[in-house]
This record gives sequence, structure tokens and C-alpha cells, in this order.
Amino acid sequence: MEPVQFEIGDRLRLRKKHPCGGFDWEVYRLGADIGLRCETCGRHILLPRSEVERRMKQRLPRLPKPEDDFDPYEL
Repeated sequence: MEPVQFEIGDRLRLRKKHPCGGFDWEVYRLGADIGLRCETCGRHILLPRSEVERRMKQRLPRLPKPEDDFDPYEL
């Protein structure tokens, strides 16, 4: 099976809910471990890539980036 391609900013729905009650996570770090941020409470976790692929239920649509959000690295 081909590995799932992730990008920073992707939103994922995992199979089990977080103790805060949220199912939705945002990818904030990529590498051998994937960094996820809970969209409900803001908690950060690191999971191995294989674990994220196994726990992932679906990929959610990306949120639109606010126009007034200044990013100094975008120049």
C-alpha cells in the first residue's frame, strides 16, 4: 500500500476521540513523526507516521487562510 502524503495545514479526523471530545486534528509538523494539534482544545501530540495512517478516518477540507494574516516567510 502506498504511504499517505501529508502537508502542513492538513486537517484529519481520527477514529478515536480525544479526551476533550474532539475528533479533528491539524497537521503542524512533518517527518518520521507527525505533529498534530487538536482543533477543540489545542493540545499537541507527536505520533509515528504509520500510527497516524492507521488511526486516520478521513481527510477534512482545509480551512481558508485569513487574508489579513501576515506571514513574514511568504515574501
